Amino acid sequence: MIPFRNFHQVCEYLNALGMFHMDLGLDRIRCVLQALNLERPPFVVVQVLGTNGKGSTCAFLDSICTSHGCRTGLYTSPHFVTALERIQVHGKQVQEEIWLEFSNSILSATQGNRLTYFEFLTVLALLIFREAKVDVAIMEAGLGGKSDATTAISADLLCFAPIAMDHANILGPTIKHIAMDKACAIRSSAPICMARQFPEAKKVINETAKGYGADISSASELPPRWRKCLGLLGEHQADNAGLAITAWRNLAPLLQKNNDDIKALELGLGRAFLPGRLQLLARTAKHPALLLDGAHNPHGMQALLRAFPKGKTNSGCPFSSLSAIIFSCLGDKDWHNTAAMLRHRFPQTPMFVPNLNNPRAAHAKDVADFLRSLGQGPVMELTGPNALEQAIAMASKPAQDDALTLITGSLYLLAEFFARYPQYLETSSHLTSKEEIK
Repeated sequence: MIPFRNFHQVCEYLNALGMFHMDLGLDRIRCVLQALNLERPPFVVVQVLGTNGKGSTCAFLDSICTSHGCRTGLYTSPHFVTALERIQVHGKQVQEEIWLEFSNSILSATQGNRLTYFEFLTVLALLIFREAKVDVAIMEAGLGGKSDATTAISADLLCFAPIAMDHANILGPTIKHIAMDKACAIRSSAPICMARQFPEAKKVINETAKGYGADISSASELPPRWRKCLGLLGEHQADNAGLAITAWRNLAPLLQKNNDDIKALELGLGRAFLPGRLQLLARTAKHPALLLDGAHNPHGMQALLRAFPKGKTNSGCPFSSLSAIIFSCLGDKDWHNTAAMLRHRFPQTPMFVPNLNNPRAAHAKDVADFLRSLGQGPVMELTGPNALEQAIAMASKPAQDDALTLITGSLYLLAEFFARYPQYLETSSHLTSKEEIK
C-alpha cells in the first residue's frame, strides 16, 4: 500500500475504515501483532473491561501508576474531538508525526489484512508504547471481550468494571450473555480484579476464571477520607477508584513498586481526570454553568442521578440546583429507559433535545415526544447543524448565577460540545514529542 505522507492522510484512512464498522474475529490483528513482535509486549499490560466505569477506572489507575513513578501508556475510547485523545504517554497525547511514523509501520505489516478502525488504533498504541519504553500500558477494551482487539494481546492483569446491559444487539439479550462475551477475555491464569457485579455476571466471571486457574480480587472498599479527595466527582467513583487501587496492589510487585504508599495513592486518586464524567463547568459569557456527563444507559444514568440529593436541598452538593436539561442519545442504546429515569427524577425541568450529527442517533422528535409523555415540564426538539448551540443558548436564559444545565445522554452529544469548547478537554498544551518518545 502507498505510505501515508501526512497525518491528514492517516485520519482519512481511519475514517474510511468506519469508526463503527465491526468485523468480528481476532485473526487479522493477531497476524499483524505477530509481524510486529507485539503479541507479548515488553511492558506490563492491564486490560480493563466492563460496561460502565471502564474509562474512570483507567483514569484512576493511570494516575496512581504515575504517582508511584511509573512511565505509563493509556489507551481509551471513544474520543471526543480527535483520535489523538485515545493514546497517551505519561498523561499526554503524542504528536501527529509519531502517529504518522507508526501508522506506516502498520501498513507495512498488514500484508493485505485490512484492520478495522479499532484494531488499527490498538496496534498503533502498542507500537507507540514500546517505542516510549513505558513500564505499564492500560488498555481499555472497546466492545465486549471475545472479539475485542485488546484481547489479542497477552495481558498481565484483567480488571472488570461493572457489567450491565449495553450493545445487546451484538453481545446478547441478557446480562449473562454480555458477561459471557466479556469473560472470554480471560485467557490465562493472569490475576483478575473485579468490581461489584450483578449476580449473573459475577457467576460467569468466577466460573471462567476458575477454568483458567486465575485468582480474583474483589475491588477494595474506599476509606471515607479518600472519598473526599477523588479527582472525579460522584459517589459511584468510589467504586471505580477502589477497583483501580486493587489493580495497583496486584500490579506493584510486577513493577517493583511499593503497593501501599498511602501518600502516592492519595496523590494519584486526587489527580485523576476524565472529561465528560460529572464534569462541572462554571458559567461564562458563552454558556450557563454546565454539568457534563456521558450517561448513555440505565446503569450510567443511575450513577448520574445519585449525584443529585433528594428532598431538602443540600448546600454542600454542587448539583443541587438544576434549571435545564439538554438530552440526546443514540438510537441503538436503551434510551427509552435512560430518558424515563431522567424525566421521572426531574418531571418539571425544561428539556431540550438537539439532533445529533451521527448516523446512529435517535430522531430528536421521537425522543422529545417520548419525554413529553412522561412529565409536565416543557420539552423542545431542535434540529439543524447548530442545534446544540441553540439548546445551550436557550438554557442560558435564566439569569441566576447558580442556574445549572445538565448535558447528558450520549458521549457523542458531549463530543459535539467539546468540538465547540475544546479547552474543557483539559489536554496538555504540551504534546509528547518525537524526541521524548525516543
